[in-house]
Amino acid sequence: MRRHDRPSGTQDPAQPARQRLSDGQVIRQLLPYLWPAGQAGIKIRVVTALLFLAAAKAANVSIPIWYKGAVDALTATGDLATNPYIVLPVGFILAYGLARVLSLAFGELRDAVFERVSQRAMRHAALNVFRHLHALSLRFHLERQTGGLSRIVERGTKAIDSLLGTALFNVLPTLLEILLVTGILWKLFDFRFAAVTFVTVAGYIWYTIAVTNWRTRIRRDMLDADSRASAKAIDTLLNYETVKYFGNERFEAERYDTALRVYENAAVRTQSSLSLLNVGQGVIIAVGVVTVMWMAAEGIVSGQLTIGDFVLVNTYLLQLYQPLNVFGFVYRGVKEALNEMERMFELLSVNQEVQDAPDARPLVCAGGEVRFDGVRFAYDPRRPILQGLDFTVPAGHTVAVVGPTGAGKSTLSRLLYRFYDTTQGRILIDGQDVRAVTQESLRAAIGIVPQDTVLFNDTIRYNIAYGWPGADQAELDRVAEAAQIATFIRGLPDGWDTMVGERGLKLSGGEKQRVAIARTLLKNPPILILDEATSALDTHTEREIQAALRDAARGRTTLVIAHRLSTVVDADEIIVMDAGRIVERGSHAVLLARGGAYAALWARQQEATLAGP
Repeated sequence: MRRHDRPSGTQDPAQPARQRLSDGQVIRQLLPYLWPAGQAGIKIRVVTALLFLAAAKAANVSIPIWYKGAVDALTATGDLATNPYIVLPVGFILAYGLARVLSLAFGELRDAVFERVSQRAMRHAALNVFRHLHALSLRFHLERQTGGLSRIVERGTKAIDSLLGTALFNVLPTLLEILLVTGILWKLFDFRFAAVTFVTVAGYIWYTIAVTNWRTRIRRDMLDADSRASAKAIDTLLNYETVKYFGNERFEAERYDTALRVYENAAVRTQSSLSLLNVGQGVIIAVGVVTVMWMAAEGIVSGQLTIGDFVLVNTYLLQLYQPLNVFGFVYRGVKEALNEMERMFELLSVNQEVQDAPDARPLVCAGGEVRFDGVRFAYDPRRPILQGLDFTVPAGHTVAVVGPTGAGKSTLSRLLYRFYDTTQGRILIDGQDVRAVTQESLRAAIGIVPQDTVLFNDTIRYNIAYGWPGADQAELDRVAEAAQIATFIRGLPDGWDTMVGERGLKLSGGEKQRVAIARTLLKNPPILILDEATSALDTHTEREIQAALRDAARGRTTLVIAHRLSTVVDADEIIVMDAGRIVERGSHAVLLARGGAYAALWARQQEATLAGP
């Protein structure tokens, strides 16, 4: 992408300002993934898991009751050797052990049954976000850093699993257990025990929520700093060669360290606030435990309670406060998961700047005539790029667009692909407005060989087959021969299975261009765009690639966007652009004879060629 075509960093008028989602909105967006319409099997799993959850808690709260029975039986007055109640502890002990086993078993069954629900929710949510990102406009992706986006999606999908594991199987069971224990204490003893337990729990929860909400802002700053640091690292590594060209390793390291320093400070604040939270929670729990045990001890002294009752109260408190203590960690996990899911779901709320019309129909491409009819366009309203273009590329013909840097040439391909919509005017293919047809059918009819060919970090086979993923080896061999790269592939040790490296860096410029040509030939589009496809190559390689391009363009409607005029002398028509307008048009010979802008450009380039490097 050339500098003159890059959108400005101003707010996209088509995109609304970012609005944070509330926790309730995040949960509402998650619920359809947990209770999907038309998937009875998933719903049955959800209900079954909840039943197992209730059964596990019922078994768990019965454990102290069996423990009390055993203690009371063992501390009964009289001769234990002759006391008939000596047989009772055996039953209580067996019941105690069975309750513990059932509590564990029901919990494991709950996890096993619900795992499918959790994993499917993660998969479908990630897939929806992935599809939405591909549906967003080129403008969105140019203004965002891919590294930051990938971290948001990765964290968001993992947060779904974290939220379900903590909220559904920790928070909900803990609240259920609190209600059961409070009710049992009220029933077995009196209101005071239940009241102290409830007030302690309520105070603990209030303190945890209040401090955690304060910590959330600090945690969010840390996550933002982490994303920025990661994005900077990925950006500089993707531009490894550029860094080396300019010797800016120290500059990049300092820039990365600045981002890491912001993360470091945020992480320290996060840990300090965590320590404050833990100390406060410990104080609240200690006060509650001491108070209830003090009341139980008084009851024993007065003869109203037994040793078993004291053990029962103590066991319930320890059993209750253990998950309650984890509740602080769980709540923090829930808030963090909601924050990370919020960032992911916010991506789904980004407006699709370019969308299919409600009545959009598939493109019917008969000959492939392309017409620009009064086209005006601006990335930013304050800086027009195209100012009323009118020209036609007849079916099966080749039209070249040339002009100085900043003329707006490469914007034509983006508008034809409908990465953006025109500000005014129309683009027609065989008389059909590209805005009235589906984007899928439009892009299926167009192939492009760009100046900067970006390849996937995979094999040569994968990159060429990307033009038609279902192609067989015979088709791959055919297009490789046509693109004049078959001999090169056969000469490689791994042949078609040779890895091309990140962005194709293991291949030369000419080799990458030949892969791009083969990929486009495999797609077999009726319309072909050559967007300065040889401007980055040396003269010798350019001549070789030009031969392959001429073969690729034969019989297709071809729009050539070029800087080197020597590559377009055979075009049926040459259009000369300057400042977003057409200033000349005609064949190479006619334009030279006219002695205008094209002739001046040709003369300058010929002089530069003769002068040499």
